[in-house]
Amino acid sequence: MSFVLTEEQTALQRAAREFANERVPTTHLRALRDGNDAIGLSRERWTEMAELGWPGIVLPEEHGGLGLGFAELGLVLQALGRTLAPHAFLSTVVLSGSAIALGSDARQKHEHLPKIASGERLFAFAHEERRRHARHHIATRAVASREANGGFRIDGEKSFVLDGHVADMFVVVARTSGDVDAREGLTLFLVKKTLPGVTTQRLSVVDARNAARVHLAGVEVARADVLGHVGRGVEILDRVLDRATIALAAEMLGGIEEAFERTLAHLKTRRQFGVPIGSFQALKHRAAYMFCEIELSRSIVMEALRAIDANRDDVPMLASAAKARLSDVFLQVAGEAVQMHGGVGVTDELDIGLFLKRARVAQLTLGDAAHHRDRFARLGGY
Repeated sequence: MSFVLTEEQTALQRAAREFANERVPTTHLRALRDGNDAIGLSRERWTEMAELGWPGIVLPEEHGGLGLGFAELGLVLQALGRTLAPHAFLSTVVLSGSAIALGSDARQKHEHLPKIASGERLFAFAHEERRRHARHHIATRAVASREANGGFRIDGEKSFVLDGHVADMFVVVARTSGDVDAREGLTLFLVKKTLPGVTTQRLSVVDARNAARVHLAGVEVARADVLGHVGRGVEILDRVLDRATIALAAEMLGGIEEAFERTLAHLKTRRQFGVPIGSFQALKHRAAYMFCEIELSRSIVMEALRAIDANRDDVPMLASAAKARLSDVFLQVAGEAVQMHGGVGVTDELDIGLFLKRARVAQLTLGDAAHHRDRFARLGGY
């Protein structure tokens, strides 16, 4: 495959970086955090991104999208990752949008996808129930009504729902049959936030991003709110989570690149003993090692994004390979960046510490490096 961007992709990358630097720099994250913003992200900025067409990048043109691919979406996420910008791409576009695009009928697509593309409606993907990622561990139950053509009653709790407290609607993963850890027997539902029995509790996350607990107590939904087929939700779930894992890796790559570039600038300007500290051999070696790790990370992310667009069979393995590598490298580079900045690096005065906080949360989101190395091995037959 080619790792060279097309002319159109280069233009998109440039535009995304300019937008991120001008409209959602790290000072934007600080303002939301320090002001205890009620929703933790800017709907105004999200609307601006929608005007640029970004929430609809991977959505079909017939439903208001641009009909492009994850290779293009990855460039936007990478740019936003550089400024640690809070956004709803992962929750609304990649997780929920993909679930609707892959599993819904024509009516559901027509109703929801245009509103995602326009930025009008925010979604959250209510899936996680354990502290550690376990994609098929679902205790939330959906019991079918005994009446003909009846709906379902959903009871359960979701523990770490990205943007859960600001979402207008949820895609809820519930169990309609089978044991709590069974791969089969899962069903996906569209659930309005305003339905009786739906409550959310905002969580405090160290990187100042959005997450929530979602409680579902006797929530009544219609059969028309089922995405795909009852009991066969895993067919959608696995593909959605692989896409989201790769998209998150793309955003992490942006954070890694920015932290590294800021550190290189510091090594060139900070002076000790009359010379730049970047001239010290030990720091040169550490910087060179990080450079090599970042190049490998960039390659696996680009390969994984293009594999989604080509609908290749190796997407699951590439998703785990990318997330395992990016989790390790983000923690390594962010940690090295803080150390090389010295004492001021551990204070809130500099932005560099924000990248370490983001690395800590991102590497656990959708499974950490150990989880994905184990999954990669199992997918390979080991």
